[in-house]
Amino acid sequence: MITTARSGRNTLKALEYLYGPGRRNEHTDPHLVASWDGFAPDPGRDGEATLAQLRDALDLHVVRYGRPIKQHVYHRMVRADPTDRNLTDQEWADIARRTVAAAGIAPDGDPDGCRWVAVHHGDNHIHILATVVRADLTQARLRGDQYRAEAELTTIERGYGLKDLSDTRTPAYRAAIPKRAKSGELRKAQRLGREDSERERLRIGVRRALAGAADQEEFLARLALARIQVEIRRLPSGDAQGYKFALPTREPGGPVWFSGSQLAADLTLPKIRERFTTGLDHPNPTRPGDQANPATARYRTSTTTDHAAATLDDQPLPGQVAAVVAGTIEVLDTLALTSPTLSRREINQAARALEYTAIARTRAARTEVRAMRSAARELLYAGPAGSQAPDGTAAATMLASLVLLAIVIAKWHTAQGHQRQAEAAHTAAAHLRTAYGRHAARPLALLDTQGRQLPTPDCDRHETAVRQALPADQAARILAEADWAALAATLTEAEQAGHDPATLLTHAAGRRELATADSPAAVLTWRIRRNTRLPDPTRPLTAEEQRANAALARTTTHRPTTPAPTPAPTPALPAPEQARRAR
Repeated sequence: MITTARSGRNTLKALEYLYGPGRRNEHTDPHLVASWDGFAPDPGRDGEATLAQLRDALDLHVVRYGRPIKQHVYHRMVRADPTDRNLTDQEWADIARRTVAAAGIAPDGDPDGCRWVAVHHGDNHIHILATVVRADLTQARLRGDQYRAEAELTTIERGYGLKDLSDTRTPAYRAAIPKRAKSGELRKAQRLGREDSERERLRIGVRRALAGAADQEEFLARLALARIQVEIRRLPSGDAQGYKFALPTREPGGPVWFSGSQLAADLTLPKIRERFTTGLDHPNPTRPGDQANPATARYRTSTTTDHAAATLDDQPLPGQVAAVVAGTIEVLDTLALTSPTLSRREINQAARALEYTAIARTRAARTEVRAMRSAARELLYAGPAGSQAPDGTAAATMLASLVLLAIVIAKWHTAQGHQRQAEAAHTAAAHLRTAYGRHAARPLALLDTQGRQLPTPDCDRHETAVRQALPADQAARILAEADWAALAATLTEAEQAGHDPATLLTHAAGRRELATADSPAAVLTWRIRRNTRLPDPTRPLTAEEQRANAALARTTTHRPTTPAPTPAPTPALPAPEQARRAR
């Protein structure tokens, strides 16, 4: 359960909100579920009770206190997770009593506790409203109330069988997650017909401008290209103190400015400068000979991603995980800018989900940050994937690696007991799987057709290589997969290019995550094609290759034994490697 508290000075105004329609008419059937003595007037269910009567009852000790109190209203919200069952009024009453006792409003067995009420109004949450003067005319001792209330909620969650959100209540988690838009910002976005608030759009824009940037000058130039206004706040000495950002607007009052810390904990000036000081593996936009080659950049990103996943395999330090998460978000933000439309939205959603897996107050490992930021920079300067570089195979290879990296991040958080962060990483993996499927479908279909035309000796030889190179259970799973035919076709191409299939399989599997992959055969296919630089199977075929395909089809005696996948629309059949090498 999530709980937050605030203070105020007007009891009646707070009650008007609790018993009113809400800011967006979200309050339904507001009524009391509990109070300090069980007999407080309830304007929601008692037609003769009024808000003024309830206000006077709550303020009784405040009036008797006789001296002004700046903030005498205590307002705490307690919300269950959206996936939890709907709690009854009796259950909410018990939760309210335990929460006010833990917070120090009305400790158990204390007859002089503060007066309080708990109001439920439709959604699966309650509001606790109290006044902070006790019956003995002393003020309640509330220092540390948030931590005590959260500890009690952890016990309540376990007792009621609710979702355990204890990890989300830790200071480190709260500091790391993106800052949420306030209700006024959400109403403004709704009024303007926009899906996201200004805060959300600014955070995404700033992250994309930062992705792979070599220094502050480049970062500021990218912000200008994205039409994001930026100012550097300075101390009286002239030293930089922080950034603040705004979107251009024609609204009255001018732009709304947000500091970096109001967007996310890692977008403050010190944190951004820390990224710049880590350096880049190749600060020039692209390496010699790689200009305008998105496929090469995607293959390299896949390799970098696999190395990052390997560093998280054996009890990594929090700093290493923090570095990999931060770098992966940069890579995804760059991909969202440079990928085709069919996968751009899913990649952006994966980046946003991964923001909730960040680790605060941990110094990131410089090596991991530098490698991932360099990959993001290379992707950006290689340009968008287009007609000059068919993106299906390269993008599928890279996205398959990113899916497995997200799974490794989720496993680490699960091992640490960080349930919410683990769920966010799984959400990112789900979005990446969708993007992967959109790029991988056509090349896999082509390779599958080619693999099903292989002669029996080739199939037997590759099956033996798989059983020799991989553990028995993993080999059995791969040989039974629908994608085994595509892997067999890839092994044939690699073998004809002079590579040893068993060695390739051993190297491609390595220590990297395969057990949780949807299709280990597909993952191995992409890694082997990347490592051996095999040609893209989706390129157009020549007339000679088409004739060779037809001849091979007439002489085929065996196909890999694998369940037949659902037929998919397939372009002209790819040529076998013999025809390609004979040209």
